[in-house]
Amino acid sequence: MTATPDNAAPDPQQIIAELQRKLDESRAELAARNSAYSERIAYQDAANDVLKVMSASPGDPQPVFDLIAVRARDICDAYGVTVCEFDGSLLHWRAATGISEDPAIRQAAKAAFPTPPTRDMAAGRAILNRAIVHIRDHETEPGLRRFSLTVKSSVVVPLMRGGVPIGTLQMGSRERGGFSDTQVELLKTFAEQAVIAIGSAETYRALQTRTTDLQESLQQQTATADVLKVISSSPGELEPVFQALLENAVHLCEAEFGMLFLFEENEFRAVGKWNLPLAYSEFLGKNIIGFDPRTPVGRAAITKQPVQVADILVDLSYIVRHPGIVAVAEDGGARTLLQVPMLKENELVGTIGIYRQEVRPFSDKQITLVQNFAAQAVIAIENASLLSELRERTDDLTRSLNDLRTAQDRLIQTEKLASLGQLTAGIAHEIKNPLNFVNNFSALSAELVGEMSDVLAGATLDKKTRGELDELAQTLKSNLEKVVQHGKRADSIVKNMLQHSREGSGEHRSTDMNAIVDESLNLAYHGARAEKAGFSIAFQRDLDPSVGMADIYPQEIMRVLLNLISNGFYATTKRRAEVGDGFEPMLFAATKNLGDKIEIRIRDNGTGIPEEVKEKIFNPFFTTKPSGEGTGLGLSMSHDIIVKHGGSIDVETEPGRFTEFKIVLPRTNQR
Repeated sequence: MTATPDNAAPDPQQIIAELQRKLDESRAELAARNSAYSERIAYQDAANDVLKVMSASPGDPQPVFDLIAVRARDICDAYGVTVCEFDGSLLHWRAATGISEDPAIRQAAKAAFPTPPTRDMAAGRAILNRAIVHIRDHETEPGLRRFSLTVKSSVVVPLMRGGVPIGTLQMGSRERGGFSDTQVELLKTFAEQAVIAIGSAETYRALQTRTTDLQESLQQQTATADVLKVISSSPGELEPVFQALLENAVHLCEAEFGMLFLFEENEFRAVGKWNLPLAYSEFLGKNIIGFDPRTPVGRAAITKQPVQVADILVDLSYIVRHPGIVAVAEDGGARTLLQVPMLKENELVGTIGIYRQEVRPFSDKQITLVQNFAAQAVIAIENASLLSELRERTDDLTRSLNDLRTAQDRLIQTEKLASLGQLTAGIAHEIKNPLNFVNNFSALSAELVGEMSDVLAGATLDKKTRGELDELAQTLKSNLEKVVQHGKRADSIVKNMLQHSREGSGEHRSTDMNAIVDESLNLAYHGARAEKAGFSIAFQRDLDPSVGMADIYPQEIMRVLLNLISNGFYATTKRRAEVGDGFEPMLFAATKNLGDKIEIRIRDNGTGIPEEVKEKIFNPFFTTKPSGEGTGLGLSMSHDIIVKHGGSIDVETEPGRFTEFKIVLPRTNQR
């Protein structure tokens, strides 16, 4: 520019040129600023997009990898972007875009992975150096592996977490010279986001795994609690326990149906079933599952380990066409099955089997779960067995205690009866001698009165005196006859007292009870006819053929029966006299088998026994018969005999209708 004098006028052209220059500079600066701003906005939008995808898929980093590859390529005008993940030993191809339009080149690049990080790879150098690798001209790196000659330069940013490389983000260009610092910074931002995505996915998966584990644990604990509730609510009952076990096992293991077998006498007996197909259930109802090592249940019994068959139709060991395998496959539709042995002290108790109608093997967790259920089943079986033994033992102890109490009561009763018998015998013996004296001298005095009358007949007496003497003699003779009569009655009572006091008679032996009842009826009937002419009564017999034999003292039991039958004859005869000829006397005799006891019933349709008298009929010397017709010892003796045999005698009666005596005797002699 030519200097102008101070007083020279400014050149307008120069001023315009200067202003134009400044305007162009401002426009260029503004355009640069606008470009930088737009670039920053684009970078920010890309980062926000990545964050959105990250939040939308917290458990899967793949969408993040894919978006980073696309946005990095677009914003940085790159030819291709690749994302790799490093597991500590190998690099894994995770995402890529724009490497080449040639699918073969893309396939070759992917085929090289996974691969260990080496220095002949740009990504390998970034992993090994733990730093950014920026290759501005691939031609200057002759030892570098290249998947496309189109890529002239590249930059690799390692994905770092806690100072440890976990992957790489690589960007390539068709131009030599590489990428700007701004583009590298953007790639670093994307790398940081990729690290966050990987960490988020790992955390999310860990959380999901932990949640799943907790849910499974909760389900298992709930199932275990349910089974324990069933065990506690139905002690000793196994069927509801087996049902609860199978239902939970099938549900938690995602199976279709299940069975529980008990191993008994070399056979598997299905004692629990859940959701079995009808056709297979019918097969089990008609067939026995015998022990066979070719079957899964047989193999589980031998190995005492869980046996899983992934596919029944494919596993060659089951092509033997075993009927049970054919049935479970064809009738049950099972494809995958699991048999878990139930063991008690390493001894086989049975198995639990669960079945899927699709080919899908059971996981280790599911196998462990079924093993836990198998252990619970063994505990339930053991508890039921112990409870059964406890109940049997308790029943035995209860019976023993009852027998002991009965024996004690019987012993006390026997001692009382023995004491009473001794007292009765002593009294009877003491009475017998003076009673014999009274009877003998009464008879003798009666004879002497007769002789005195004969002597006086020859004497000369006036009529009045003779009349008075005859009257006195007759009165004296009548009195002596009454003394003799009552003396004989007293003698009969003494004899019965002595008989009542005896310890027993005859020997005990096994006796046909129906025969002894029948014989007693015949003897009593013929005895009554011999004693009273014209006696008649109708008999009804209901003798149980299964009564059989009993160990008794036959003579004593027959004495009891004769006494009861005779009392029946007396009651029916008395009622006939009261009612008249329209009444038909009847006596009913019956026996019944009560297992270890025998029941005998004697029933008559006589006068019956009043309620106030019923409680006293077994008391010694108590009788309702008129004087001279009964001693009151018959029923007392009968009661004592039955009690000494360990039995019981009861009476049911209704005045004016009937009386029935019921005797219950043990089959085995208790004396």
